[in-house]
Amino acid sequence: MSLVIGILTFVLIITSLFLVLVVLMQRAKTDGGMGSAMGGGSMESTFGADTNNVLTGATIKAAVVFFVVTFVLYLAHIYQTKHRDAADNRLPTVVAPAATPAPQPATPAPVEPKKP
Repeated sequence: MSLVIGILTFVLIITSLFLVLVVLMQRAKTDGGMGSAMGGGSMESTFGADTNNVLTGATIKAAVVFFVVTFVLYLAHIYQTKHRDAADNRLPTVVAPAATPAPQPATPAPVEPKKP
């Protein structure tokens, strides 16, 4: 499942970048702005008089792909969270090594008092 999530995340990133570029290439209503700076003249020669229609259609399609992939990623994360093994959710168990008896301190031999 994590492979599918990784692939969908990659598709989402590519779609996001494409969506940003298509929106920036569109011409504003005032015929100025970033659209002309990003090659507005070359877009007209490529797509003809329907440049706005082509870019608007590409924006709509990219936005639909963006929202669908985002929703599928959301559902995939929910599925992965709910179907995770119980072992994955537990804290790790630590097995303590067998305790070795502590060495007994050496007791000094009783000292007998000296006789005079």
